[in-house]
Amino acid sequence: MPVLTVPDLAPDTEFTLPGCHERTLANGLTVLAIHRPSVPLAEVRLRIPFAYADVAESSVLAQTLLSGTADKTVVQIAAELQSVGGALSASVDADRMLIAGNSLVDGLPKVLATIAEVVDGAAYPEDQVESERNRLADRINVARQQPAHLVQVALLERLYGDHPYGTQTPEPDAVSQMTPDRLRALHADRLHPAGATLVIVGDLSAEAALDAGEAALGGWNGAGSPREIAPVPALRTGPLVLVDRPASVQSSLRIAVTALPRTDPDNAAQQLANLIYGGYFSSRLVANIREDKGYTYSPRSVVDHGLAGSSLVISADVATEVTAAALWETWYEMGRMAVGEPTKEELEQARRYALGTLRLGTATQSGLASLTSGFAGFGLRLDWLLEHAGRLAEVTVDDVARVSARLFAPSNAVTVVLGDSGEIRKPLEALTAVGA
Repeated sequence: MPVLTVPDLAPDTEFTLPGCHERTLANGLTVLAIHRPSVPLAEVRLRIPFAYADVAESSVLAQTLLSGTADKTVVQIAAELQSVGGALSASVDADRMLIAGNSLVDGLPKVLATIAEVVDGAAYPEDQVESERNRLADRINVARQQPAHLVQVALLERLYGDHPYGTQTPEPDAVSQMTPDRLRALHADRLHPAGATLVIVGDLSAEAALDAGEAALGGWNGAGSPREIAPVPALRTGPLVLVDRPASVQSSLRIAVTALPRTDPDNAAQQLANLIYGGYFSSRLVANIREDKGYTYSPRSVVDHGLAGSSLVISADVATEVTAAALWETWYEMGRMAVGEPTKEELEQARRYALGTLRLGTATQSGLASLTSGFAGFGLRLDWLLEHAGRLAEVTVDDVARVSARLFAPSNAVTVVLGDSGEIRKPLEALTAVGA
């Protein structure tokens, strides 16, 4: 199998990071500040623990959190933010709610004041709730026609069952039933600073950023407490899950295995093993089922780290007539990783790519803010990246082989295929047991 050569992404220089300063406020909020003077902007990320919230309620809450307070309409909030070159957005998943935004440095106090107004007193006006819940329900209905969404729903259900990770998209009918009162009740119950982290990155001193965060959010109600999410259930292997999509001209393949957590000492070796297998364009999977066989355009594998557990997911969308052949080759490459070892050239290419993406990810204020916020959810700080970079530099061929033996064993995997069952069931049954 030909190996594609990747050029260096950055000069081979020492990987450095700016200092991260920290202050924990009396209400339980942790403020992290990083001085990055590249442009006269400030990035803000407020991460709030949000486990075990009803998925329909939390989805509509995120859509309407910035839709008004007792004193300001959604238009007035937007106008205030725009006056300082700022913007805010809110999103939610099974682990956290995230309020993210940026502004000119001089406008940071106004952005933080707006966040404070919202987390303390979002009003959820009836007209805005109705508009946003209808818009969200429409988007979900559109998504439910897309194979990528359908196979993702099936995979999550198969992996996690009743665990909160098992349902990440609400039913449209449930979304349509959301009321302002339900959203206000969820807000009052869950939006508290205990366990939350505010990250500020920008062209101002760390001390000034910490002071600004405390001035704006030091009075935020600290009555709540975060809820710990339970670990995901142990992965149950079994027959291939076949989801019928009649008359589909493509099949969507998804294969998942349990991955090592982010904080595991072997996570660096796992990252490089994933890259070699299917995590970037010069991977074995791409060389096989894209470049050599022409079965698919963009096969890939991704390690996803959640607070409750980590997984590695392999995905490819292929023509119906080559579904079984593509799945066989995907399993073959898994087996080759599990029982063999990478070449030194493969390892060095993956290492250069991993270290290069670390540099790219921390090169901007936005990247630094997002990484810092994400790591904070795991109880980590930005300097963990320096340790991780060091581990990446030290990973050996033997390390990758050892981790791959567990990670890529096909017998440890769950496989889900979405496609035209009438066309693909028999070819798949020739390879493996297929569930009813």
